[in-house]
Amino acid sequence: MDQSLKTALGVALSTLVDIPPVIRRALAEGNIGINGKKLLFIFLRGANDSLNSVIPVMDPAYFDMGTVANPNPTRPDIGLDKDPDPSAEYSKLGPCFDATRMADAAGTARASGDAVYSYANAINLGNGFAALHPSLKFLAPLYNAGQLCLIHRVGYPRQSRSHFDSQNFWETAAPYSSTVRDGLFYRAMVESGLASKEPLTGVSVQRSLPQILRGSQAAMTNLTDTGRYSVLGVPGSTGAAKGASFLSELNQHPFPDKANREMLRLQYDNFNETIGIFKDLKPNFSDAGNIFRDDIATDGDTDWYKANGNQGYYLFPTKAEINGGYIRPGSPSTKNAAKYVAPPDTTTTEFFTNLKAAALILNKTSAVVAGTQLDGFDTHSNQGSATGQHANLQRRIGWAMYALQKYFTRYADKAAWKDVIVVTLTEFGRTTVQNSNGGTDHAEAGVMWVAGGSLKGYTGARSGVFGCHPNDPVKWIVGPPNQAGIGDGSMFGVQDRYLKRAFDYRSVLGEIIRKHLGATDTQVRRIIPGYADAKETLLARGVSGIDGTEIMGEPGIL
Repeated sequence: MDQSLKTALGVALSTLVDIPPVIRRALAEGNIGINGKKLLFIFLRGANDSLNSVIPVMDPAYFDMGTVANPNPTRPDIGLDKDPDPSAEYSKLGPCFDATRMADAAGTARASGDAVYSYANAINLGNGFAALHPSLKFLAPLYNAGQLCLIHRVGYPRQSRSHFDSQNFWETAAPYSSTVRDGLFYRAMVESGLASKEPLTGVSVQRSLPQILRGSQAAMTNLTDTGRYSVLGVPGSTGAAKGASFLSELNQHPFPDKANREMLRLQYDNFNETIGIFKDLKPNFSDAGNIFRDDIATDGDTDWYKANGNQGYYLFPTKAEINGGYIRPGSPSTKNAAKYVAPPDTTTTEFFTNLKAAALILNKTSAVVAGTQLDGFDTHSNQGSATGQHANLQRRIGWAMYALQKYFTRYADKAAWKDVIVVTLTEFGRTTVQNSNGGTDHAEAGVMWVAGGSLKGYTGARSGVFGCHPNDPVKWIVGPPNQAGIGDGSMFGVQDRYLKRAFDYRSVLGEIIRKHLGATDTQVRRIIPGYADAKETLLARGVSGIDGTEIMGEPGIL
């Protein structure tokens, strides 16, 4: 053997000596972090009302304003009508209506200043059964391109209706476990083998590091404030620079080995490197770096498009001036509030500031997973119908999915749209029947929205909706409620008032982690403990050995 080769092998082997066993093992497995695939998550905190997102409009148990035949409708104040246009074609497979078709109920050309969300009916999803809330109309282009999968009736056995417990179960991927405390994506990053040598692997951009990225063997990153990310939280000042230099020098001094000291060293080194990475990002996290635009006349708004250098709306509306067509062509002082793509409030500003940062981090760094959250989905009262509280929340999510598709297509660097998956999480769904306050309460199954350039969504012969049709392998059972408001179909399948699950959220995430991120089967079983349990039937269709519910296993979206 050549001496130089022997030397190289010796050096390579010696570098493995101090690597923790779980990371050393991972170096020989899978492709997480080295196949170019990335994931962006958005946690919808508070429990999204799935029956007001993907709506089973052809189930007689779902009624909008009630009829003589049905004097006790399930959702008299928050339900939606089907599209009255005969061309809606609810009865056969086809594409979702295009976003520009939904400019107004008549489908005529928009005049400057018309509301972006003037369409008020449930949008046909083309699978003969389900419809989309009109606040989500910007999902239509993704759906029609086969780049969006809507997975309905998602949950887990013996569903908890506690926000705290269920969010924890989703984030650890171990419902009711007394031993699993590390987060799902944290474990995926440790399995990648990169957590000990890359400063960025898993990143969240929100007020605190979520459970899904927490763990005890490696340091994940949380960016609390996109404007304050130095060691002392005061970027740019002379005092901060001196303080950072002092801390850096102090950490070069040797210390005796003690429990967790190696972990603390890794945390500091990663943190220090991360600051430099964030500082050098171009464009950066600031408003000056918010330059990303749509490449078409967004929502058919040709006047705004032509007046703004033949570019569409800004993708990340962090302030009113760049939120949709807020400032109309001809005069910067002529504003029209109806042209916002998302409600112009502090929640929108914070959410899209954080979302932009998460997208930048995935696109400009070595990070594999990044995400944020949106609060407010605990809609116990005044939920609204086509407009209102819940519609406003969904407007943010619908535009976010559309914006991310455009961003990772137009501005791709280290992450192209074909290599990115965006997934929403939420702790549970909400009651089938509205409550006396015009809202909905804690319930069972919900919906997950998964978007990405490599998904197997709508194709013309296949729907992009999963779990919401009577002809699904695990059927959606239809049936109107009786006079007491109780039915025998899927909408009332649990305790006569909750939507019954057909998918386990761990099956959806397991398929993404294996087929997209590149984990091996063995790694998936370590990342998601239920994959090794025959009673759970998470991999393939079967009957849960825990509660006897038939579930689909992995949905087949990749």
